[in-house]
Amino acid sequence: MTLNALVLYGYGINTEHESKYSIEKSGGKADIVHLNKILETPKILENYNMLMVPGGFAFGDDLGSGKVFGNKMKYHLSEQLSEFITAGKLIMGVCNGFQIVVKMGLLPKPDFKQRVSLTTNDSGHYEDRWVILKTNKDSPCVFTKDLDYMFVPVRHGEGKFIPKDEQTLKELKEKNQVVFQYVDENGTLAGFPHNPNGSVDNIAGICDESGRIFGMMPHPEAFNIPENSPYWVKGAVKEPLGLRLFKNAVDYAKISGI
Repeated sequence: MTLNALVLYGYGINTEHESKYSIEKSGGKADIVHLNKILETPKILENYNMLMVPGGFAFGDDLGSGKVFGNKMKYHLSEQLSEFITAGKLIMGVCNGFQIVVKMGLLPKPDFKQRVSLTTNDSGHYEDRWVILKTNKDSPCVFTKDLDYMFVPVRHGEGKFIPKDEQTLKELKEKNQVVFQYVDENGTLAGFPHNPNGSVDNIAGICDESGRIFGMMPHPEAFNIPENSPYWVKGAVKEPLGLRLFKNAVDYAKISGI
């Protein structure tokens, strides 16, 4: 089965074209669809086996990043999204998309109850830098299969990951739902600037228990050609690592037949 992704946009989402490019370069298909079209015709989701919620600044991050966009989806599309998830399909949220997916309650458990959040960076301002991510090899995440690490950019003002309580954090760890953590050049958990926002336990990305719903704060779609990396001029970059996530999604669609 070919990966056929619906890439959301509208109201300030601004990385839909990079997302579409990354999916198609990885062997999948993608359509960019405005949120309003889905709200008007929810059954359109049935035509796709992956939902991509890209980054940006939806609704200007008013009322908290991702909150308004997430509520629009939660209160108008919960039935269709539940069917989408039950069918074994994939959902990926990046940066603002991660904030949207978290605040509408699809992560860490897709029951439309918010258990974690992404809030203002400890630095108190927008962070724009490249970071190193360490992958949890025991995670069930479909998107990070056979991936040890990633070098990708972050660009956000509200990227600090926080769980609502210690029990939530404990469950995330016990069930290996913590997918990515910010690390330094030695692969060690470290503070700023390696952890660009002050995320609890350096958490940069999580998934649900099935591994099919995934969200991360850094931008893999922004590393889709070697020249995107600041180190390409040294000849050290042979592969745009961001595409690995999308290739894994394409492979999963072929194998699972979703």
